[in-house]
Amino acid sequence: MPPRLYDVTPPITPNLAIWPGDTPPSREILCDIARGDNITLSTLRATVHLGAHADGANHYGHPAPSIDAMPLGRYLGPCRVITANAPRGTRVGESHLSAPLDSIDADATPRVLIRTNTYPDPTNFNRDFAALEPALVESLAHRGVFLIGIDTPSVDLCDSKDLPAHKMFLKHDVSILEGIVLTEVPDGVYELIALPLKLVGFDASPVRAVLRALE
Repeated sequence: MPPRLYDVTPPITPNLAIWPGDTPPSREILCDIARGDNITLSTLRATVHLGAHADGANHYGHPAPSIDAMPLGRYLGPCRVITANAPRGTRVGESHLSAPLDSIDADATPRVLIRTNTYPDPTNFNRDFAALEPALVESLAHRGVFLIGIDTPSVDLCDSKDLPAHKMFLKHDVSILEGIVLTEVPDGVYELIALPLKLVGFDASPVRAVLRALE
């Protein structure tokens, strides 16, 4: 039996919530077989921070690599899914994690995906989602983790202006994966497949994020 796949990408539809003020997804149909055209052809307009997406470091730093220049191997390989029991509107610290940091073997799983359960509906933008404590980002980086994902729209709180978590990612050259849906994924070890598009100069890319069970 093939390994189980978990699709951790929210559906991209006009109902998908985006950051307030950003560009929602829309589709313009240029040609349509259903109306007699010989092909179907459409145009997508949307923010690049759409649903499950990878940030380029130039989103929160300058000078810094755009998404096409981020190390591609970071988005493909073993990862660890961990639940964080943090209240809404707070930052996730080490004490909130379901497993101690010492249990994270970055040699085996240098990617960590954190489930907060504070952004349950991708079609409804709730501003009180949990974010990451900069000290947690730093601790994971010191252990050799080079990608951290979260099931919310941002690694910082919604009203944050100074973006301390983003700055810690930049300081330690750790990659960000945001907007993933981990509701149906048990804690454990998986293979992450979440390759960004080669959007030259862009500050992010949507990804089709998938987890393949390894245990």
